[in-house]
Amino acid sequence: MAEIISMPRLSDTMEEGTVAKWLKSVGDKVEEGDILAEIETDKATMEFESFYEGTLLHIGIEEGDGAPVDSLLAIIGEEGEDISSLLNGESKSSTEEDDSDSEEKEEETSSEAEGESSDDSGEAEVPEGVEIIKMPRLSDTMEEGTVAAWLKSVGDEVEEGDILAEIETDKATMEFESFYSGTLLHIGIKEGESSPVDAVLAVIGPKGTDVDAVLNSKSSSGKKKTSSEEPKKEAPDDKKEKVDESSPAANDGKRIFASPLAKKIAADKGIDLSSVSGTGDNGRIVKKDIENYTPSEKREAPKSADSAAPAKAAAPVILPVGEEGSEEVKNSQMRKVIAKRLSESKFTAPHYYLTIEVDMGNAMASRKQINELPDTKVSFNDMVVKACAMALKKHPQVNTTWNGDTTRYNQHVHVGVAVAVDEGLVVPVLKFTDQMNLTQIGASVKDLAGRARNKKLTPAEMEGSTFTVSNLGMFGIVEFTSIINQPNSAILSVGAIVQKPVVKDGQIVVGNTMKVTLACDHRTVDGATGAQFLLTLRAYLENPVTMLA
Repeated sequence: MAEIISMPRLSDTMEEGTVAKWLKSVGDKVEEGDILAEIETDKATMEFESFYEGTLLHIGIEEGDGAPVDSLLAIIGEEGEDISSLLNGESKSSTEEDDSDSEEKEEETSSEAEGESSDDSGEAEVPEGVEIIKMPRLSDTMEEGTVAAWLKSVGDEVEEGDILAEIETDKATMEFESFYSGTLLHIGIKEGESSPVDAVLAVIGPKGTDVDAVLNSKSSSGKKKTSSEEPKKEAPDDKKEKVDESSPAANDGKRIFASPLAKKIAADKGIDLSSVSGTGDNGRIVKKDIENYTPSEKREAPKSADSAAPAKAAAPVILPVGEEGSEEVKNSQMRKVIAKRLSESKFTAPHYYLTIEVDMGNAMASRKQINELPDTKVSFNDMVVKACAMALKKHPQVNTTWNGDTTRYNQHVHVGVAVAVDEGLVVPVLKFTDQMNLTQIGASVKDLAGRARNKKLTPAEMEGSTFTVSNLGMFGIVEFTSIINQPNSAILSVGAIVQKPVVKDGQIVVGNTMKVTLACDHRTVDGATGAQFLLTLRAYLENPVTMLA
């Protein structure tokens, strides 16, 4: 029997989705677990897999089209099956909804008309066909956005679906596409500038529209624009980048403009984007540029006249002379959010620190034996994460959150693992860590860390931690302290394993030790509680067999 596939709700705030790409065509065989399509939500573009087997009989939403959650996305059934009744039922339902919506809209229009007739403010409405584009909310925590790059200039024609700009949020840099067609009449936020969500980003409409009148008119919500100064209309060619399409996209250290798909394919093929020529708007690298790229030998830089000249006799030693210089680099949204949250944590939570030294001899021997098993790879960090999860179950006071009048005791254990990325730090979360074995922890950390560095993590994968582990041991750092990742009550800082003389049974022998430091919020975790947690943690690490039970 045929199954109707509806537009899924892929995030908590998603109200509609856009089909970015279909990976199956009508008539194709579909297995359970096959990826049907890539769906663009309000937060990210995600793969959507089929939960049914059969033949793809119908596609209800074409590539590039958007539709509300629960709209007809596709139908899967047996080859040759009659689905007319399903389609007619959908059509009938849609018609009824449209009729109902029409009645509601008529009532709303009537009410609005009455309200407007009594409104003597004298403000003009936005002309028909003109659209005011606002700074979008591209993530659930986004409060402001930075325009990383404009891909259209004032005066350019814009089609629905064209990429207008790249917008940097607190989590990632995302492409923002236009949902309207027309001429780009006005740019409200320049490249590199930041503005709050819902600030005027751009205006699209017919050529010749009086932009000043639009910006001073009532918006569609009936609120007057609060901006007191608006830049004058720019000429179509003002600030339009001149890009030589035959030259590489970037060879001077500047930002490389490329579509997300092009970046992914380039990363998979190991292609350096700086050596690829872009054929998209303003020299932007697109999919076909990567597919058509042929590696060639790097051209040597021309030798200067000085280097080509014969070596001169050694000159007398003189003191260096030069100009002092510096460069102001605008902080990314991620860096600003990190600074804000860590400052709030440091200055609101009374931190204290406890350090303990762990004998890692048994852990090293156990890890060696575990990694000799087929398809098994466990790191020392995986062992630390597992030991923390088990210790948290024994010391629930450390697995808490301060809520002012109350303290929340988390009965689940979600351990966050700090991962360094180019622009800062992210903390992917291992859900229900206490129920995972060492192999599962190792595979999950590797997957999450890899996707974190490629900016492929979803917001849900970075939320909900109850405790955090930060490890700098791989950089040779012996001991350090971390700032608590709120709303956690504690964070563990893990140093390097050091070979040093230790005393065992009254004898000085060579040992391998590791220092770990627990930062605690004194509002929820007392000193004795933190110390007991560390003793339990050390017992697990010094006797790894207890973590395998």
